[in-house]
Amino acid sequence: MRSIGKSSVTSWVDKYRIFLLFGVVFLFMSVFAPRFFNSYNLTSIMRTVAMNGAVAIGFTIVMICGQLDLSIGTVITFSAVVALGLKTALGFGVSVPLAVIAGAGIGLINGLLVAKAKINSFIVTLGMMTLLQGAIYTGTGGNTIALSTPDAFAVSDFLTKMIFPLVTPRVLITLVLVALFTVFMQKTRIGRNFYMVGGNRMTAWLAGINTDRYTIIAFILSGTLAAIGGVFFAMEQAATTLKLGETSLMYVISATIIGGTAMSGGKGGILKSFVAILTLEVLYQGIVLFGLGNEVKIFIAGLILAFVILYEAFTVFRHEKVVGQRPELVAELEKGKLSR
Repeated sequence: MRSIGKSSVTSWVDKYRIFLLFGVVFLFMSVFAPRFFNSYNLTSIMRTVAMNGAVAIGFTIVMICGQLDLSIGTVITFSAVVALGLKTALGFGVSVPLAVIAGAGIGLINGLLVAKAKINSFIVTLGMMTLLQGAIYTGTGGNTIALSTPDAFAVSDFLTKMIFPLVTPRVLITLVLVALFTVFMQKTRIGRNFYMVGGNRMTAWLAGINTDRYTIIAFILSGTLAAIGGVFFAMEQAATTLKLGETSLMYVISATIIGGTAMSGGKGGILKSFVAILTLEVLYQGIVLFGLGNEVKIFIAGLILAFVILYEAFTVFRHEKVVGQRPELVAELEKGKLSR
């Protein structure tokens, strides 16, 4: 019974580890980091989280399907460039939908190449990332795009206006997306099918699931949500640099893995990925307030990622070791009730 109880505690910790990690990091920074626990700093954290939080939704779905999307960083930048670059001629009412559609189109191409052409997603999305980088610099001439019209500033002011404590419109959009996709993935048949596709593709196919269709949809969602994150961030700033999404790729990959999404597919959660994004941002902001350099931030983030990966490997090893065992019989053997 003791081993069963220990196993249940371990399973509980494994299931909710990212929430525990967030609690520990937030409590530590609130107590020890100077000027951390105030409304200005917490609002700044939420605004920073908003873009990568939206991007992590689509990326998590792709990873649940057992695939990778390395193009999310350049999709962020590309969509921002499209939205702001076409604004003068078409207005936000047209340029923003076009930018989001462009992100979805990029996801569609990635999905078709992975699902239909059977090319590894790492190769496909790496190639797409390189292609988009070339398109961005060619289209902009290497120049930053900035808007200075009254309507652009009005949109920027609206997106930075506080609706609730710590929540601006852009943050609210991200929170709504996280809530909707969390419910969608956990409570609907279609959402649960993504897990089945990633967990065992052959079993999913034998169950009548169109695995190629789900893979394509996952990449479309990833491109769309990356575009939404990039567009709204650029609109809030009324400007975009050509390196807007440069750091987002490793940031989102790290957070998604730390949040418990398995790179092999079939396991993960939207809410957990978002909380992992929030945890990393709290950690980064605390490091800045301690006066430590960027190298310390990268080192600590890498240390956490390495620990989580090792923990995942240990969990898989432990699971495979006990596959087929019956815990109640093991407990009885330990008590000497059954002969060995």
